[in-house]
Amino acid sequence: MRIIAGKWGGRQLEMPPQNITRPTTDRVREALFSMLISRIGSFDGLYVYDAFAGSGALGLESLSRGAKHVTFAEKDQSARRILQNNVAKLKCEGQVSIEIDAFKISKAEQPFDLVFMDPPYGKGLESELGSSLAQKNLISKETLIVIESQADAALLTIEKANCLDFRTYGNCALSFFKLDVFG
Repeated sequence: MRIIAGKWGGRQLEMPPQNITRPTTDRVREALFSMLISRIGSFDGLYVYDAFAGSGALGLESLSRGAKHVTFAEKDQSARRILQNNVAKLKCEGQVSIEIDAFKISKAEQPFDLVFMDPPYGKGLESELGSSLAQKNLISKETLIVIESQADAALLTIEKANCLDFRTYGNCALSFFKLDVFG
């Protein structure tokens, strides 16, 4: 696994064993970041939340492309250790915070501009986390939420959010949400 583009483009990342996490493939990440560039333009100055982060590849890719700060959440101790190693390898400790529980984030400098969720499949954690972030004012109507899920799963929903796009890549699906401006 590698950083695709930006100041760290081509740098290799350490990966947790696949029995612990489900890494987003380079092909899916390339497609995802291409779609994000089309939607948001630039990553410059963004505040990003990478929930269920695993190796941190999505958040670190965002930093490589100019994000200001990434908050990571990873519950598994060995995956979190690898995430910390990747952060140290890229020397970006001052631009990140690492939390253990995705649901216990209680504050940020400002609402997140971009949220990545790649939770364990089939547990409904994406909807629960979306609601939790909205209740804590950690996301706004401007926040773009990207969820990775199984391609054959039912279309995901997040309370008071609209699905803007849904794409499949083999066994993986990407859903893009924003809060309902009327909610």
